Amino acid sequence: MLTVISPAKRLNFDPAPLPIAPSQPMFQADAAALARTARRLSVAKLRALMAISEDLARLNQGRFRAFQEVPEDEATKPAALAFAGDTYLGLEAATLDAEEMRWAQDHLRILSGLYGLLRPMDRIQPYRLEMGSRLATRRGKTLYQYWGQRLATALNETAASTGATALVNCASVEYFSAVPEGALSLSVLTPVFQDVKNGKAKVISFFAKKARGAMARFIVQNRITDPEGLRDFDLGGYRFRPDLSEGQALVFRRDETDTQ
Repeated sequence: MLTVISPAKRLNFDPAPLPIAPSQPMFQADAAALARTARRLSVAKLRALMAISEDLARLNQGRFRAFQEVPEDEATKPAALAFAGDTYLGLEAATLDAEEMRWAQDHLRILSGLYGLLRPMDRIQPYRLEMGSRLATRRGKTLYQYWGQRLATALNETAASTGATALVNCASVEYFSAVPEGALSLSVLTPVFQDVKNGKAKVISFFAKKARGAMARFIVQNRITDPEGLRDFDLGGYRFRPDLSEGQALVFRRDETDTQ
């Protein structure tokens, strides 16, 4: 079973101990090519491309201009340790031991607008480029067109090498949309995390993102290869609700009393 998660806008490039040797992204050349395209954009165009402030646009223009095609180790950090957003609060990659991280290297993938597909210990450089960005390249007007079928092909190849027959989609809609529907050789399961507030159940973004990271961690730590094992997930007070689950959507709900 494979699991995919989204990257994060927030980064932490402070030095950190490495549980295992870092690895090279499989689409490093593509990342370099996209960085070359992005570095040619003005601050104003970067602002419009990513709907960010002028300060953030200047920061990311500097990142693209500093991007190294063959990066020095000092300029990089493993992806799972560099991303610091809500999902990664749940994943807590820095606390995985060496054996857990080795298993994650084979079974956990991070979708990325710049790097395409990353293993947890793949070295990345600081960047921000959402998958939904309309960055025009020779392959099309968007990053979805740029990546085409290649991310699905890479996931299929990983599944073949690990014997996986199912994929757990813990990524956002924006990122999982980069994997064309019907292109995967795997069955897809998507956990849905709901919180009950004032008697109504709804998906609350921060909590759902953190729970998706916690689900990925749960899968790694328990070496889950059978989708049935996902039903045992109960971290953070969430519990599987078979009565609400249908098709590919696995609903996990947390009542108000479980958040207190």
